[in-house]
Amino acid sequence: MEEGAFHIVSAFEPKGDQPRAIEALTQGLKARAAHQVLLGVTGSGKTFTMAHVIARIGRPTLVIAPNKTLAAQLFNEFKLLFPHNAVEYFVSYYDYYQPEAYIPSSDTYIAKDSAINEMIDKMRHSATRSVLTRKDVIVVASVSCIYGLGAPEDYLALRVELAVGQELSRDKLLRDLTAMQYTRSDLDFHRGTFRVRGDRVEIFPAYEENQAVRVEFFGDEIEALSEVDPLRGEVLRKMRKTAIFPGSHYVTEKTTRKRAISAIEAELKERIAFLRGENKLVEAQRIEERTRYDLEMLREIGYCTGIENYSRHLTGRNAGEPPPTLFDYFPEDLLVVFDESHIAVPQVGGMYKGDRSRKETLVNFGFRLPSALDNRPLKFPEFEKKARQVIYVSATPANYEMEKAEGRVVEQIVRPTGLVDPLIEVRGAEHQVDDLYDAIRDCLGRGFKVLVTTLTKRMAEDLTEYYTGLGIRVRYLHSDISTLERIEIIQDLRMDRFDVLVGINLLREGLDIPEVALVAILDADKEGFLRSARSLIQTCGRAARNAMGKVIMYADRITPSMAQCLEETDRRRKIQLAFNEAHGITPETISKAIGSLIIFGVADAETPVLDQVAEKAPVFGTDKKGGDLAAIIAGLEAEMLAAAEELAFERAARLRDRIRELRGIQDL
Repeated sequence: MEEGAFHIVSAFEPKGDQPRAIEALTQGLKARAAHQVLLGVTGSGKTFTMAHVIARIGRPTLVIAPNKTLAAQLFNEFKLLFPHNAVEYFVSYYDYYQPEAYIPSSDTYIAKDSAINEMIDKMRHSATRSVLTRKDVIVVASVSCIYGLGAPEDYLALRVELAVGQELSRDKLLRDLTAMQYTRSDLDFHRGTFRVRGDRVEIFPAYEENQAVRVEFFGDEIEALSEVDPLRGEVLRKMRKTAIFPGSHYVTEKTTRKRAISAIEAELKERIAFLRGENKLVEAQRIEERTRYDLEMLREIGYCTGIENYSRHLTGRNAGEPPPTLFDYFPEDLLVVFDESHIAVPQVGGMYKGDRSRKETLVNFGFRLPSALDNRPLKFPEFEKKARQVIYVSATPANYEMEKAEGRVVEQIVRPTGLVDPLIEVRGAEHQVDDLYDAIRDCLGRGFKVLVTTLTKRMAEDLTEYYTGLGIRVRYLHSDISTLERIEIIQDLRMDRFDVLVGINLLREGLDIPEVALVAILDADKEGFLRSARSLIQTCGRAARNAMGKVIMYADRITPSMAQCLEETDRRRKIQLAFNEAHGITPETISKAIGSLIIFGVADAETPVLDQVAEKAPVFGTDKKGGDLAAIIAGLEAEMLAAAEELAFERAARLRDRIRELRGIQDL
C-alpha cells in the first residue's frame, strides 16, 4: 500500500445521500474551505461518510468526540473500516482524577489524587508515536487533546534508533532508556520498563501491550534485534531496525533540563521576594519548600511529581503562550472532524476558564509558581488557529458551526437502510409514570428495548426502583457512573441482560442501540438545556435505528422547542419516505454486531462476542445462521489476513481458531 494512503475495507458502498455528501465535503477540502458542516440524521451513516472523505483526501485526521464513550465507539468503527492504517485512541488516561486545589475559606489543601488506566496510557503513547511517524493516521480523541502535553521536539529527539550492526554500547543504551523515563526492572517486566541479562537488553515500550524488544550485543555492536513475547520470551519476529520512543510525554534533553532548572530558580527567587514584600511569609516559605524539592528531583532523576506545572520552562515558551498539545504533534495539513459538534465545540471553548480559576488560587497561596498557569488547555481562539480545516458533524449543528460554514452545509437526510425518523406521540404528563409502564410492557412484548430520559438523577433512580418492583428489568445511567461502567451497561442492554435503560442527557448523542424501539421523554415541556429543540431532536434519534421506532413525549403543553422538534422530524420523514417509494425500499432495523461497543478495559478488544452470539440472535429475531454471524466471521477473516501481512502469526492463528469455532456455531 502506498505510504500515507488510506484504504477502506468494507462490504458496503456509499448509498442514499452518502455519495453526494462525500463528493461535496471532499471538494470543499480541496478548495481549502476552513469550515464545513455535515448535517446528518441519526442512522444515515455519518461515520461511513467521513471515512470515505478521509480516504479520498489522504491526510492525517483528528476526530474529536464529546466523551470517552462516543470516542470508543468511533475508534472501533474506524478501526474496522481502516484495518491497514493507524487508527488511534487519545482520551484522558485517568479512571479517577482529583486535581490539586486549595479552599481558602476553610484553609483546606487538596492534593492531586488519581488512578491511571494503564491501557489508555499505552494507547496515548501509541497515538503520539503514530502521528510522528506515519501519514495514514486517524486519532479519535476527547477534549483532552487540547490539554498540555510534553514538547514533540523533545519526545522525538529522545527516541532511540536501533539497527543491526549499529555501534552502540550496552551501557549507553541503558543511560538513554533511563533518560526516556524507562525504569530498570529485572523481576517485574511490564510496560515502560527494561531488563538486562548479560549482553541482552529487553525493553517493554510504553506504547505496546503484547510485544517487547530484545537487543542482543556483541561487544559494542548490536548483533540482533527481535520482537518478543514479554511473558514467554519467545521470539515473534526478527527485525533489522526499530525505534524506541520515550516512556513519558514529559521527557527533556539534558541541556533543556538544565536551562529549565535555571529558569525555575529565577522565577522562584522573584516569587519569594514578591510574597515577602506583601507580608505573605507563610506563602513564601511554602512555595520555597515545594519548589526546592521539585528542583532536586529534576536534577537527580529528570522527573518530579507535577512536572507538567513546569512545562513553560521545560518547553522554553514565554509567559502566556499556549502549551504544546496533541495538535503540535500533527503536521500542518491536519484535518479536524468534530463528532456531535453541537456538544464538542462548546466543551472545547469552556475548558480554559475553569482550569484557570483553580490554579490562580494555588498560585496566590504559595502552592505553585505563576508559570503553572501556563500548564493549561488551549483557549478557544488558540484552538481555532491550530484547526485550519474543520468538518462539523451533527444531526443538530449549533449556530457557531452554521455561521462558520458560511453556507457550506451538506445535508445527509436519506438513510441507506430506508429507516424513517420515528413517529412522535405527545401524551399528558399527569400520569406519565403509570402510562409509560403500559407502553414499556407493550414494547417488551414485541421483543424490543426501551430508553427513558428524565430531568434529574433522583428521578432516574426512583423510576428504576419503582419499575424494578413491578417486575421490569431496568437500570439507570447518569454522570456518577464511571465511563467504563457506562459502556458495560449499554453492552448489557444489547445483550438482553435487562430491558429498560433510564438516564438523563447521557442517552442523547451517538449511542448506537438498534434494539431500542421506544424512547420516552418525561417532562418534555420543561424548557431548558435538556429539553431544548436540539436536545429533543437528538433524543428522538435514539429510536431511529429500529424500523418500529417510536417516541412518546410526556407534556401538558407543546413548547416552542417541542414544536420545532416535531416540525423538523416531520420534514425528515417526508424526505426519507419519498426516497423509499422512488427506490422501492422497505425499511429494516439496523443490524450491528454486539461487540462493536467493546473497548479496552471492559473486554478484550480481540474477543468478538464468541459467547454472545447465541444471545444476540433472539434480540434481532433471526436464527444463528443469520447475517450477523456471517458478518462477524467476515470481519475476523479480514483481521486474520491483516495480521498475517504484518507477520503477527500468533494473532493470526488465534483468529483462525476463533473463526473455526464460529463456523461450528453457524453449522448448528
